[in-house]
Amino acid sequence: MATISFSDLTFSWPDGTPVFDGLDAVLGPGRIGLVGSNGAGKSTLLRLIAGEFGPARGSIGVTGALGYLRQDLGLSVGQRVDEVLGIAGVRAALHRIESGTAADSDFETVGARWDVEERAVALLGRLGLDYLAGSPHHLDRRLDTLSGGETVLLGLVAELLADPDVLLLDEPTNNLDAAARNRLYEVLAQFGGTVLVAGHDRELLERMDAIAELRAGRLRLFGGRFSYYEQIIEQEQETARTAIRDARGEVRKQSRELVETRIKLDRRRRYGQKMYENKREPKIIMGARKRQAEVSAGKLRNNHLEKVEEAEQRLEQAEELLRDDREIRVDLPGTRLYPGQQVIALEEVTLANGPVVSLAVNGPQRLAITGRNGAGKTTLLRRIADEGPRVSWRMLPQRLDVFDESATVYENVAAGAPHADPELIRGRLARFLFRGAAADMPAAALSGGERLRAALAMLLLAEPAPRLLILDEPTNNLDLVSLGHLTQALAAFQGALIVVSHDLRFLDEIGITRHAELTSEGLRE
Repeated sequence: MATISFSDLTFSWPDGTPVFDGLDAVLGPGRIGLVGSNGAGKSTLLRLIAGEFGPARGSIGVTGALGYLRQDLGLSVGQRVDEVLGIAGVRAALHRIESGTAADSDFETVGARWDVEERAVALLGRLGLDYLAGSPHHLDRRLDTLSGGETVLLGLVAELLADPDVLLLDEPTNNLDAAARNRLYEVLAQFGGTVLVAGHDRELLERMDAIAELRAGRLRLFGGRFSYYEQIIEQEQETARTAIRDARGEVRKQSRELVETRIKLDRRRRYGQKMYENKREPKIIMGARKRQAEVSAGKLRNNHLEKVEEAEQRLEQAEELLRDDREIRVDLPGTRLYPGQQVIALEEVTLANGPVVSLAVNGPQRLAITGRNGAGKTTLLRRIADEGPRVSWRMLPQRLDVFDESATVYENVAAGAPHADPELIRGRLARFLFRGAAADMPAAALSGGERLRAALAMLLLAEPAPRLLILDEPTNNLDLVSLGHLTQALAAFQGALIVVSHDLRFLDEIGITRHAELTSEGLRE
């Protein structure tokens, strides 16, 4: 019965921005999808659970051993596979024991883990890392020989080797091809403890036992799959929209009645003044009637004012229930290319991992490059960039290593657009949700979703405007609303696109015109 519990959990950023204030919740057992818009605090909550951050107040309880697969993994490309798996020391001790050169400390290091290499190889094979699973000697390989998707799977193997009772996963399907995703789904289905998955992969979320929505610092739990959660939210939103319509109608009605009452009162006042001026009744009687009329008029006017205020309050309460999530707005420059205009021309180019590739892209073609993890898709994109496209271009790399980490978001964007007015840059950054002080945040402090938004801003605001976009897994870390806006923007782009993505729905919606699969023999269309 592994669970995660929060009691009065309170946390703020160093600048005082609140993230959670008095959060109380219990999650688990089972598989739980953690959803929410970019910036809602999903990764922050996982880091709090993992102990990377400490709460300002309150407590977090985890029953059993904890495993945590971070969004950025925090790995160095120079690390070996066994170092990532956390078994390098045990392996070295085992090898000394087998060679007869062991010290007493080596037996203490190994303990009961005599089969650690075999377990690691078996798990690697289970998740499709076949060439790493072929032999224990392959555990000596360095990370810079692996693709982004293979690195994610390797990080998951490292967590599973520790036999956790509670497993935290932050965007675990980023960079994974379809086969790898299916293997990940199978592993999670068979996991016996509690899994908390933060992500936007609809298929993965549809396999959850429950959905936990993080919104405005509050956690709300929905039993059932993601589609059930969407259904409940849509029903609530339809109810909110109806309530808003009714409340607006009531405000109009009460405002109209207030105006009509004021007109009636003005008429009575003028009539009374006229009677007083004509002195048709004794002065004392007319004065009493005037005071009585003023009291009655005041009560009537206040009564209608109260009704207007009550109607406006009901409208405000109804509007609070209607979701108005922040979302990026992407306006791509008019960068029309004409049919036949040469964009890319590669002839018999040999990639580092073996395939020989020829590729021509002309005019506003939209090319999707697919292939298994490790096939060399990212390597191909880098080679295209190195060869030099024939038109202005920009590339969004998979690892998002495009920043001067010590500079702010604004400074990074401004460096690529030296002639742009500062106010124009800040205005455009606001469309990527970097408003006010957020634009002055150091790049090193950005979360995964923020890094992607900042990288997109750098890409699309650069000078000259790109006529070719080279995108390596552009949908990673984007919430569903922002993904929709990016999709619409790319669908309207008039230049050429070369996109590596495992999201088939995304590729279909941006209007891909060519598909090419990268294999060990080369590109196959």
